[in-house]
Amino acid sequence: MFLYMLVFMAYHGIRWIPRSKRLRFQILNAGFTAIVLAPQLYVLARPKSSRYCRQPLLNNLSASVALSFIASGFSVVFTLLDPVPQSLWASYHVFGLMSCGQGLCTTILTLTATACAKTTPELYYMSLVLTVASIFSTGFFTVRGGRWLSDRQPVTDPGTNTERSSGPAVPR
Repeated sequence: MFLYMLVFMAYHGIRWIPRSKRLRFQILNAGFTAIVLAPQLYVLARPKSSRYCRQPLLNNLSASVALSFIASGFSVVFTLLDPVPQSLWASYHVFGLMSCGQGLCTTILTLTATACAKTTPELYYMSLVLTVASIFSTGFFTVRGGRWLSDRQPVTDPGTNTERSSGPAVPR
């Protein structure tokens, strides 16, 4: 969910800036994308990363790099388009599900690969960083979703004067 959160932050961050002054933020967004991608590509290119490890951490890092490129595309497109088409939002949310699955796989693989810290240290510690980022972002969206659910206004049925949890009041 870490990559999903980065695109989310880029989209909501640029909406605070007037349209005429968004170029600086877009440049900052490109720089931040490079900061996220550079360590992953560095670890992927290291010869030590191809050593034997019981868990497929290298394959997982390759998937993370691929999703990072997709996330960078989403963040660029979301900062350029106003309004964003519904079909793009739908594909972004599908990407979020993929990012969540990848974060879950990263967490499981990292927790079961403690022996890889000796054979492939850079790869293991990159997986550890991605695991912490994934757990943090999942917590962020869990809290955000909980707040969204608690902030919903209950609807009062005028006939019985009782609260209903969702939907408009239905006339009898």
